[in-house]
Amino acid sequence: MLEQLEQRKTESGFVERRQSDQGSGGRERRQFRDGNRSARPEVAELADAIDNYKIKNRRRFITFEELLDVMAGLGYHK
Repeated sequence: MLEQLEQRKTESGFVERRQSDQGSGGRERRQFRDGNRSARPEVAELADAIDNYKIKNRRRFITFEELLDVMAGLGYHK
């Protein structure tokens, strides 16, 4: 472990811990679907769609415009 941290040090001595090892199996953080907070299936569907969008587009946070796109993809219309 210490060797891995030493390898990640930059010239300034900063250790970059956000880089993930490909084989480490670490989970990426999620904003919406961390657990079973709602029993409503439509809420779970929206949370899953947002998480899938974030993974696909490599985004940690999304804008309101992107959220509207995700909702439109699920069939929402005004």
